[in-house]
Amino acid sequence: MPQQVRGVIARAKGAPVELVDIVVPDPGPGEVVVSVAACGVCHTDLTYREGGINDEYPFLLGHEAAGTVESVGEGVETVQPGDYVVLNWRAVCGNCRACKRGRPQYCFDTFNAEQKMTLTDGTELSPALGIGAFADKTLVHAGQCTKVDPTADPAVVGLLGCGVMAGLGAAVNTGGVSRGDTVAVIGCGGVGDAAVMGARLAGASKIIAVDRDPRKLDWARDLGATHTVNASESDSVEEIRALTGGFGADVVIDAVGRPETWKEAFYARDLAGTVVLVGVPTPEMTLEVPLLDVFGRGGSLKSSWYGDCLPERDFPMLVDLHQQGRLPLEKFVTERIKLDEVEEAFHTMHAGEVLRSVVVL
Repeated sequence: MPQQVRGVIARAKGAPVELVDIVVPDPGPGEVVVSVAACGVCHTDLTYREGGINDEYPFLLGHEAAGTVESVGEGVETVQPGDYVVLNWRAVCGNCRACKRGRPQYCFDTFNAEQKMTLTDGTELSPALGIGAFADKTLVHAGQCTKVDPTADPAVVGLLGCGVMAGLGAAVNTGGVSRGDTVAVIGCGGVGDAAVMGARLAGASKIIAVDRDPRKLDWARDLGATHTVNASESDSVEEIRALTGGFGADVVIDAVGRPETWKEAFYARDLAGTVVLVGVPTPEMTLEVPLLDVFGRGGSLKSSWYGDCLPERDFPMLVDLHQQGRLPLEKFVTERIKLDEVEEAFHTMHAGEVLRSVVVL
């Protein structure tokens, strides 16, 4: 039988979010109903509310989540009721040209549940990133569920579902940071600090965090940065070069996603170094760089989408590292809030006062 539960929706552009009753259908073929235990408040949810993704209102917000599988639909074999899972927004198809080449992390045909959750009047909801986890329960595709250690704190490991994985993967997967590398990270919010953590995990010898907010630089230092640069007080490119013997960093990660920060990353890297763009630009942004500089400096210019992760490979490994005390993911949880406090959490996040607010259900 379909279930009626609570959910947080964005009904119109810029309007405050609402806690309302929603209807979750029984899972169909390939689908799963998950009882949500916790869900992080990500900037992407605010972007949905502001119309920055599309205009398919109303949105059911929330996507950085962990919970327990309640029921499964026909043909589901990868999970079963009672499994503890972290949700992801890239259920790989297994059939596209990337998957067939053994590169499922680049799948070109990811998918979500086919059925729609609705308001009680039948209005269909658009779940954020195909998840919609600011709710007591949500409907997703089975491929969006990754089983992890059931003793892990859902408020902590659920953050792997988006921002933390995006930043950590930008360093480890996309940037290929290895032991002894020098790394610079521009922008030290949640994604940037996760990149700092990833660089530390990979064994970087020097990790330089760049931001304009002293509080964010303190967060970065706590998560593994060996040096910090306040970009409001000095030229970040010159500072990074000075800290790397005049050469520039082996890997520079732009976690802001603006033309000016990308250029800083480009010129702050060593010859044949790597630039990784993980911050998300807006559609109107353009970039102009002398082509001779691109040719003359060599190296790699990459973008990182979801940290080039493969959830079934990366989530269990990272949760295990966390459980062993080797990956302090708990430091990203600034506060734990209730489901009816999401709107307030948006204001707190926008003010830069938290790494993550996490809704605990």
